[in-house]
Amino acid sequence: MKPFAYVRAGSVEEATDAFAAHPGARYLGGGTNLVDLMKLGVEAPAALVDVTRLPLDAVEELPDGSLQVGATVRNSDLAAHPVVRDRYPALSQALLAGASGQLRNAATTGGNLLQRTRCPYFQDRSKPCNKREPGSGCGALEGVHRDHAVLGHSDQCIATNPSDMAVALAALDARVELTGPDGSRSVPAADFHRLPGMHPERDTEILPGELITGVLLPAATAGLPSAYRKARDRASYAFALASVAVVLDVGDGVVERAGIAFGALAHRPWRARRAEDALIGAAPTTAAFEHALDLELAAAEPLRDNAFKVPLARRIALDVLSRLAPPATT
Repeated sequence: MKPFAYVRAGSVEEATDAFAAHPGARYLGGGTNLVDLMKLGVEAPAALVDVTRLPLDAVEELPDGSLQVGATVRNSDLAAHPVVRDRYPALSQALLAGASGQLRNAATTGGNLLQRTRCPYFQDRSKPCNKREPGSGCGALEGVHRDHAVLGHSDQCIATNPSDMAVALAALDARVELTGPDGSRSVPAADFHRLPGMHPERDTEILPGELITGVLLPAATAGLPSAYRKARDRASYAFALASVAVVLDVGDGVVERAGIAFGALAHRPWRARRAEDALIGAAPTTAAFEHALDLELAAAEPLRDNAFKVPLARRIALDVLSRLAPPATT
């Protein structure tokens, strides 16, 4: 057991000040990922800044029609919220697919976005891992990598992001709200997580000392047809082999808006911009969907053991797109 300081923050300012005062600190929300990593010795924070008592536990409808979700809102509460279920169904479905009921009752919105990869080489300190220890190598490259990335990976890291919620947020054009030493800002959810490049130890675009204070769901995607689907090894609680969140708006016989994000294929939720661009203005037919998905997934670079992920992702995305499109056009 490694000793660490513990600070319970009463305000956002107290939290960021405490973080700055303790080099090597970590923010503590539900702890469903951080505490596990501490037990494994992967994380050894000098201090834990407890943010669970901050006034960030509300889901609030804003005058412009957007929805603001506090960082400490529990995943179970967010999934069950009537506005989320009615206006952003992909998000509710992703949260319900993401974990067991017990974990959803503890996990927070901010913590979900900050959870780290479930790559076994990252979690095992006896194995090389550039994400855990930069410069040590990537054991998964020549090891067991069935569950690893097929898009956007590098020779430094082939891990995937484990979040289901983040995939839905990316497709819905949500924004992540941050507060830190230099004030407040927001980042598009689709850009919040990073690709590995040469620095896989940096999971997100969050700056030192910044705290996630919430997520903003825009009015523009509220009420549009959306859905989330996840393929996994077993029907019960399991991480995705491939997943997809889709927002599809069809008017006058053509696609007017499309938001598509894949999960479990890359180091971050993969926003399918090529596929979206190909669909805008096209009739929502099976042929159009197949063409758009083929354009997107042509960039895939599967590894020795995970090429199956590409056709799997294509099939589930095609199914979701077809279900969301008006029946007469498919």
